[in-house]
Amino acid sequence: MVARSHSLALANAPRVLSDDAIRVRDDRVITRALRVLERRASIPGQSLGDVSTCEAFFRLRLGGETREHFEVAFMDGQHRLIAVERLFSGSASGAEVHPRVVVQRALALNAVSVLMAHNHPSGYSEPSAADRAVTARLKSALQLVEVRLLDHFVVTATQAVSMAARGWI
Repeated sequence: MVARSHSLALANAPRVLSDDAIRVRDDRVITRALRVLERRASIPGQSLGDVSTCEAFFRLRLGGETREHFEVAFMDGQHRLIAVERLFSGSASGAEVHPRVVVQRALALNAVSVLMAHNHPSGYSEPSAADRAVTARLKSALQLVEVRLLDHFVVTATQAVSMAARGWI
């Protein structure tokens, strides 16, 4: 009888998860959240035009990365999501961004506008001078083909900075 009550106690004891198990569980939650955001953004009449939604969207996608990545959300005329693509990846301290590639993808997807984001693995969300310069170059390149740059977000695991909100777009 003692063995049976002991096994019942073990069955009802809280399970302690390893760090890897917690990471896998969290990754599944993040993946589901991203699917929900993408689905809502692509429903006719729904858009990624709200700054807080965009910040959450890109923080989920990029916030936990240990290397810098640059992503672009391509939008139709009503700011509905066509596609989100990770176009460039780099090191822990930077990624090289080529305006030509962004313009090519925007044209291939027939995008009317774009949102851009990249992460700062350092956790410091303030846009650098280089971030502002590449944003200006991308805005100019996209304007030549009548694609509007709506915003560029710098994200970390805990926050995001909108360059448009700062008047830099």
